[in-house]
Amino acid sequence: MANNAIANMFRIKELRSRIFFTFVILVVFRLGCVLTIPGINAQVLVNYFEELAKHNKNAFASYMDFFAGGAFSNFSVFMLGVMPYVSTQIILQLALIIFPSLKRAAQEDGGQRKVAAWTRIGTVFVCLIQSLAVTVYAASIPNAIALENQLAFKLLAMLTVTTGAMITIWLGDQITAHGIGNGISMLIFAGIVARLPHAVLELRNRVSDGSLNPVFVIIVLLMFIGIIAFVVYEQSGERKIPVHYAKRVVGRKMYGGQSTYIPFKINPSGVIPVIFASSFLTFPLQIVSSLGNNKNMPRWIEKLSGVLTPTGLTYNILLVLLIVFFAYFYTQVTLNPTEIAKNIRENGGSIPGIRTDKTEEYMQKVLNRLVLPGSLYLAVIAVLPTIVMMFKFPSSISMLMGGTSLLILVGVDLDTMSQVEAILKMHHAEGLVKKGRLRSRNL
Repeated sequence: MANNAIANMFRIKELRSRIFFTFVILVVFRLGCVLTIPGINAQVLVNYFEELAKHNKNAFASYMDFFAGGAFSNFSVFMLGVMPYVSTQIILQLALIIFPSLKRAAQEDGGQRKVAAWTRIGTVFVCLIQSLAVTVYAASIPNAIALENQLAFKLLAMLTVTTGAMITIWLGDQITAHGIGNGISMLIFAGIVARLPHAVLELRNRVSDGSLNPVFVIIVLLMFIGIIAFVVYEQSGERKIPVHYAKRVVGRKMYGGQSTYIPFKINPSGVIPVIFASSFLTFPLQIVSSLGNNKNMPRWIEKLSGVLTPTGLTYNILLVLLIVFFAYFYTQVTLNPTEIAKNIRENGGSIPGIRTDKTEEYMQKVLNRLVLPGSLYLAVIAVLPTIVMMFKFPSSISMLMGGTSLLILVGVDLDTMSQVEAILKMHHAEGLVKKGRLRSRNL
């Protein structure tokens, strides 16, 4: 029974404590998203972004608010969110692949701690660059800066925003360690959910004043429901690789002689490629858009800013390419065929019909066949609804109700439910999903 499962979530002390801790951290995060940085005239910002929204020219601000839950347009201490950290993670992972010396250092004892330290140091530098772009963007808004000393404002804003971003990352780490779900993903999830009521209200107002056709809105909403159902259905699809372990005699005991399988999901990387691709585009997009908003900047920067608008064709093409790239990249990092084949051989296992020395090649072939359709599926869902809506919907609604937001919301929700399910089963309690109702599909 679903009611019993929900009751068990709060009856089990460990799970109850984790849920409460996650809720408290998310409340703190939301409070930081409305706390304006010093030296900014908040009312001027409200009027400025409302005016942009009326003319549908706030695509960049809506994009930044998409990940930060409205923190960017508030110019709050958490306005950068977790995107600088995710971008630095991507850059560092690429560096580990390109430079063998870094990879060897990461594989030594304590190497993961070194990588974590390098990531945080790199995040500080990325935050400083992005916070400088924020000050340039603020200076382009008439009367937005309350301080007369421009240099003092820049230094204060850079320090505040960088500190806020590092605090946000720390909050995400606390959720991962003591709460439910992946902390960084949960903060992105919370930011998107926090903006949904405003998007629904704006959508209702647009329908009421006749700027949007109700029939078109209903068709788009039905399309979103279908996409959500398709995402949930797709997540259950997997390819099962059979593995047989030979019998071994150790002393007087016999081990092995059993058959099992290795499950490979059709989308092994989940929603991570979408988050990586979006965050990777955030850094150049923010720099170009912030500089392009300044009247003193060269004209080519202004043109590039217009080309890289989040609702434009160029941006969506880049998003598709990056999603496919990060799907392959993340799968190779997390599901290394060489390591899997090595573990199978060391434990006396083999794949029926495949020579032992060909195990790695076979695993790589299977992964390649799964990742390509999986990555294309992610890219199509991420881009298609956005392209459909960009012709009719305001940018603030398109961002929050587009394919990227749906993928993140559904993906993070499914991952969190899986973790809750695991804790419930560990305590021998009834799970959230009734046994036999949701079964994986063997492809």
